Amino acid sequence: MLARLFRNSFRDFRPFRDFVPRHQFYLIAIAVLVGLAVGYAAILFRLALGAVQYLFYGEDSEYLVAAVLALPWWHVVAAPAVGGLILALFLRYIMPGGRPQGVPDVIEAGIYNDGRMSFRTGIAAAFANVISIGAGASTGREGPLVHLGGAISGSIGKLLKMDRLDGHTLLACGVATGVAASFNAPIAGVIFAHEVVLGHYALRALAPVVVAAVIGTVVTRIHIGDFPAFLIPHYEILSFWEFPAFMLLGIVCGLMALVFFWSVAFTKDVIEDVIKISGFWRPPVAGLAIGVIALLFPEILGVGYEATDNALKQLYPLHVLILLVAAKMAATSITVAGGFGGGVFSPALFIGAMTGGAFGIIAARIFPELAAEHGLYAMVGMGAVAAAVLGAPISTTLIVFELTGDYRVTIALMVGVVLSTVVARQFRYVSFFHWQLARRAIDLVHADEVLLHAQTVRRVIQDDFLAVTPETSFANLREMYRESEARAHFLIDKAGSLKGCLQPNDIKYALLDPHLADLGRAVDIATPIKSVLYPDMPLDDALKAFRGTSFRFLPVVRSATDQYLVGVVYFRDLLEAHNQALKDAQDETH
Repeated sequence: MLARLFRNSFRDFRPFRDFVPRHQFYLIAIAVLVGLAVGYAAILFRLALGAVQYLFYGEDSEYLVAAVLALPWWHVVAAPAVGGLILALFLRYIMPGGRPQGVPDVIEAGIYNDGRMSFRTGIAAAFANVISIGAGASTGREGPLVHLGGAISGSIGKLLKMDRLDGHTLLACGVATGVAASFNAPIAGVIFAHEVVLGHYALRALAPVVVAAVIGTVVTRIHIGDFPAFLIPHYEILSFWEFPAFMLLGIVCGLMALVFFWSVAFTKDVIEDVIKISGFWRPPVAGLAIGVIALLFPEILGVGYEATDNALKQLYPLHVLILLVAAKMAATSITVAGGFGGGVFSPALFIGAMTGGAFGIIAARIFPELAAEHGLYAMVGMGAVAAAVLGAPISTTLIVFELTGDYRVTIALMVGVVLSTVVARQFRYVSFFHWQLARRAIDLVHADEVLLHAQTVRRVIQDDFLAVTPETSFANLREMYRESEARAHFLIDKAGSLKGCLQPNDIKYALLDPHLADLGRAVDIATPIKSVLYPDMPLDDALKAFRGTSFRFLPVVRSATDQYLVGVVYFRDLLEAHNQALKDAQDETH
């Protein structure tokens, strides 16, 4: 009796039957490889960056101001210009595409190329970014490390010929590891990969991304150390009456992010359309301008962590904070518009810290008994501006937490981050990355349609058609019609180019009259075709081509200039493929 009860109780208990799918183990194993590869690549990147910076300024750390102040003025001016010239030569003769690459290229690869990236391009882009930042360009290392991580993981996915879902997940593993290795912030890396690259929080991607980020963080902590980027004093929120001030700061930071967007766009338009500096000479000329600014404000050179740290420690007076905001914004705008490589996260942190610090000083002067120390406002401003610029409020909040190691000001930071992001998006600025892609005529606002763009007509082309020449007689057409089971009939010339369509009703009508057997020709019953499809046409564009026509099928030709008939697409098949693409998108996001 007891034995039977025991057997019945555990009859359906098979702990390994539905444990973890074998494929998930495979992805996690690859994620471990990605974490190791990207972690060590990040260390090499930081070492290379320090070496290049030492060649230009005699200092390999992030604390560069003292070394710059000890240099002669001509050295400070010439260093970024010389670096820009080296970069220009590298971009022209070595770099694929002739421009630096960063986070926008990773987003584009994830959406339009199934997460696949070129390893050679990734290495070349890393070298271009090392030259740029090491020479003093006013950018950050986070974007380059994200691109390097994406390039490594994307090339692994390309080598293993992974499908879209797995390729996208693997790309996110590289991105998460890049962020984690740059900031010593694994949690923020995971969220950033989901928020910015994947665009959703799919549970199937969580385990591999977490594993990769943790492995990368462990690698960097072993070799570099476990400490936050900014070591700041303990700050306390003195009163809940400060929250209106934090809300107002969030709005100010959102507007500051908009000014940053406008500043970069304006500078880029001036360089391209007003001054009309050629592409090759833009980095050297931009470097010269950066060097001139650095004569007065050496804090703007490189990643700017030293100045950001000083603002958090309340070491700057009000007028210095305001001047540094203007100087950093000008230098970063010139850097980005001038064609230098690097990311915008560090400049956003810099501008936010200065903005928040200045706001805190002013608030303390108006309400001295209520306002906390302005270092707290600098911390909130740092996260608020960065969140609006990156379009990633959740991961930015976590990055600030992990950068500072201080979780006590959670509510104030969240209020500032949310309001700044809302303000920026009210003006349709989703993120700096989306703005950069929009400048290349790549619209990612409607992310739910992107998968449809990735699925093309090629997947639904059929060869179920009958092609006849214009001179084919009705008698021959009758024989061909009887022997063929094709549902679509087209008129082509001797070269195979499309000349028209034969509708089923017209064919039947013409073939019913035996007197027309030797008199009629196929061209006599042909119907002109106003809409044609191409193999690389997205599915949603193909659906639009069917609108306004009575055809239930459309021919597929090679291109707009080459009308050679390659196949046919039936409306029903197109609808099924379109629905399957929607289902694939839903599967990916859920």
